[in-house]
Amino acid sequence: MSGHDIRSAARPDPDQPMVDIANYVADATIDSPEAYDTARYMLLDSLATAMLAMKFPECVKHLGPVVPGATLPGGARVPGTSHELDPVQAAFAIGTQIRWLDFNDTWLAAEWGHPSDNLGTILAVGDYLSRKAEREGAAPLTVRDVLTFAIKAHEIQGCYALKNSFNRVGLDHVILVRLASTAVATAMFGGGKEEIVTAVSHSWIDNGVLRTYRHAPNTGPRKSWAAGDACRRAVIHAINAVEKRVVGYPSALSAKTWGFYDVAFKGKSFEFERPFGSYVMENVLFKISYPAEFHAQTAVECAMQLHAEVAGRIDQVERIEIETQEAGVRIIDKTGPLANYADRDHCIQYMVAVPLIFGRLTAEDYNDAVAADPRIDALRDKMTVKENPQFTKDYFDPEKRYIGNSVQVFFKDGSSTQKVSIDYPIGHRKRRHEGIPVLLNKFRDALAGHLPAARSARILAATADPAALDRMPLHRFLDLFAL
Repeated sequence: MSGHDIRSAARPDPDQPMVDIANYVADATIDSPEAYDTARYMLLDSLATAMLAMKFPECVKHLGPVVPGATLPGGARVPGTSHELDPVQAAFAIGTQIRWLDFNDTWLAAEWGHPSDNLGTILAVGDYLSRKAEREGAAPLTVRDVLTFAIKAHEIQGCYALKNSFNRVGLDHVILVRLASTAVATAMFGGGKEEIVTAVSHSWIDNGVLRTYRHAPNTGPRKSWAAGDACRRAVIHAINAVEKRVVGYPSALSAKTWGFYDVAFKGKSFEFERPFGSYVMENVLFKISYPAEFHAQTAVECAMQLHAEVAGRIDQVERIEIETQEAGVRIIDKTGPLANYADRDHCIQYMVAVPLIFGRLTAEDYNDAVAADPRIDALRDKMTVKENPQFTKDYFDPEKRYIGNSVQVFFKDGSSTQKVSIDYPIGHRKRRHEGIPVLLNKFRDALAGHLPAARSARILAATADPAALDRMPLHRFLDLFAL
């Protein structure tokens, strides 16, 4: 922490973590083909998730202008809609679409989160700037530009998450979405290192939102638009820093008594495992089979393997033993009544019960109609959840980043299934060869479920050639998703 005298009005040098972010965003060259390939798939996966979310009226109602009529023709498009909005509100809308179903990419460490949430900001700002550039006779942003900004946003959010647990002090992980999005959006608007430090300082001064909306007894749908809210705030900070030249706060983190470390982080400064590069994008986890909180992804896979053996004997089940990582126990082990879909998609027992009974887990399975099936809660009541120390160890191992779970079902006659254990899900880097075809199927199905067939075909053609897609002006690509 800074030794700056609390009584002195002399402004110190900016805190090093803010300088490091500015240097990375402004100066770093990304030269990893794997990072760009993964980022391209991440973009398709995120847009697929956004299109799937359009089936849910509770999501759709958030996607328009903040008040009726507050549109901006020539502004930023919201995919899958006819909306054209200012980039602030468009960032909220796109971030909400991508996050709504808990079905976009994931990063798990001391903190967890969903780095593709940052696309809410990047796509909104990029589309706005690209269309503006074309009107003014300048070069528009390309899809390749977006992938570069996305790699950097992933890296900032993910590297902070490796060693710094915001959830342990009660703050939600979207604090890192706001941080990363603020940094890259400032650069997108033309800001240099000074402006990035200024904007990032304002992001930290915002502090963080409370995680209570993700946990019993307050679990609710705010978790589905919280990332969009962080994206929206990031655009405001970027515009303020670049266009309005607001004053920055150099010791926003380290100021004694009043800085983030003392106020919100129990006096601790941030720790870092590695310098910024492209590690996070290369290792990001795709959530491509099941819309389920990621700590339970392999538990769902285990349950799917056991479905055929268990489905015909549901009434004979005596108990079900689930082993997971420490983080899984802490955040998704839930007993008692589940109030809404947001409660259910963060309950490991629910996410195991549904595939055991039905042999599936879809976004619709969290709705009230499915949840009313009495067999689900009957099975939940027979489940125990405990930590497997090896799963926890492998979870934190930087060479593994596993998310292990095991499920075993015991019957009243004394028989049992085998104990099915899976160390890492299909969306893990070690299963890319298996996962990418599933991701592309998810993308195709999502397009077909929301867009006209001819439009879907045009999008699939545009995305079939990676090099051509990279060269495509961003606004022309997003035009394909407009209704």
